[in-house]
Amino acid sequence: MSNYRRSVIPGGTWFFTVNLQNRQSDLLIRHIERLRAATIFTKRKKPFLIQAWVILPEHMHCIWTLPEGDSDYSGRWRDIKKNVLPRFGDTPGLAAAFLGTCDP
Repeated sequence: MSNYRRSVIPGGTWFFTVNLQNRQSDLLIRHIERLRAATIFTKRKKPFLIQAWVILPEHMHCIWTLPEGDSDYSGRWRDIKKNVLPRFGDTPGLAAAFLGTCDP
């Protein structure tokens, strides 16, 4: 299990790069609607502001601002991944390909 050093600033703005395990994959652009649906679902439960989001075939960059008093960006990423993976259950290999790294 990864042991990331995380800064905890409630209400902060964060830059992320998230990679697929398979850097040769184009999963993110082929299944962008699944990622979008998982993000919308997560935002309804745990609001955050998306300042910017760039999605490339095998990785993405984004800038989020969390609500005042909230610093749980890792929980939001966990929920996005958790919610996107069941949507990949009907496609062999896609769930494993989505599990990547989160570099805050």
